[in-house]
Amino acid sequence: MTEFESPGRDNVRAAMDTAVRDLGAPSVAVRIQDENGTWFGSAGLADTVTGAPRVPEERLHTGSISKAFTAATVLRLEAEGKLDLEDTVQDWLPGVLDGSEYDGSKITIRHLLSNSSGLFATGMALEFQRRVTIRSAFDAHRFEVWPPAEVLRVALSQPPVGAPGERFWYSNGGFAFAAAIVEKATGNSFESEVHRTVIAPLGLRHTFARHREETGYRGRHPRAYAKIFLKEGVRPEDVRPDNWPDLMEDPSLPPLDVTEANTSWGWGAANVVSTLDELIVFFNAMITGSLLPERQHRELWTTIPTAGSHWIANTAYGLGLYELTLSNGLKLRGSGGQSFGTCTLVLGTPDGKHTIAVHTNNDWAPFPVLDKIIEAEFGASGFVLDI
Repeated sequence: MTEFESPGRDNVRAAMDTAVRDLGAPSVAVRIQDENGTWFGSAGLADTVTGAPRVPEERLHTGSISKAFTAATVLRLEAEGKLDLEDTVQDWLPGVLDGSEYDGSKITIRHLLSNSSGLFATGMALEFQRRVTIRSAFDAHRFEVWPPAEVLRVALSQPPVGAPGERFWYSNGGFAFAAAIVEKATGNSFESEVHRTVIAPLGLRHTFARHREETGYRGRHPRAYAKIFLKEGVRPEDVRPDNWPDLMEDPSLPPLDVTEANTSWGWGAANVVSTLDELIVFFNAMITGSLLPERQHRELWTTIPTAGSHWIANTAYGLGLYELTLSNGLKLRGSGGQSFGTCTLVLGTPDGKHTIAVHTNNDWAPFPVLDKIIEAEFGASGFVLDI
């Protein structure tokens, strides 16, 4: 144990050790806050080359946890009278959906933030896949900057999965459109509005939305290791549900260090850097309503079912975050974010009195790792994919 480690919670520590020893995670770090105070534990290495350990206050690329920051920003702007959840994409971005199969006059801001806009899963866009799903392609394109117009164009590059409001379907593109609306409604950059409306009021000193050209962390951080790639020479358009396992790289290959990379493709959806401590502060505010006015807090937690969407099982999705029901019936609120070489999860009880934040610096075994730790802390499993 390092000097930063907290005593106790043997079950959580055993789950972390299992994740590193048996599941191959380079490392896991956990921060827990409850009525007894805060607890920190870790296993494995933040850097497998230097041997550096995990420590508190590391900066993390939070992946899709960024969606909750976007939703909070939009809701604060609604409270200020600058926009309304029932405004449409056409109202704020006239003509931006022209030439696509989407009707901007029917997609509302609420649809964008609840993943019910009908937009397809942006990560499946062929243009995006060609740049990132093969190891050599990722390495060649890792520092490319995605202008906002390109992010929006790629988000419209495949047909709708349904009509607006018809179903839940997880889509980064909806949050890119939300970011564009924030900029149009305020005349300021999206990143500066996230800071003004969310980060500054909560006093989050180490949290920020990356600017478009930025690739760093502004402080100590673990390395990020990725292994989920297609074999060299495979075309993403040839991958099907029945053949994809045979087209993946040999899992025994060493991971690729993807720590330094541009994430502007995740504009509005996956571009926030934070720490485990500050994520707990943020999500406790989202859970208890201490940041948003009462009306906006109710909107935040007005949920829709996610069943049948091949997403996380036993969840109901609000605006940028979700409620998860564990196998023992316990309900937890929060969000998770997975990206290349990194996965973060923050969940807490609805009263805000017991919150856990977990990070693992890999992308090949994150769900088993996170589920074992959730089970160790809350006595039941349930953080699994609905496949």
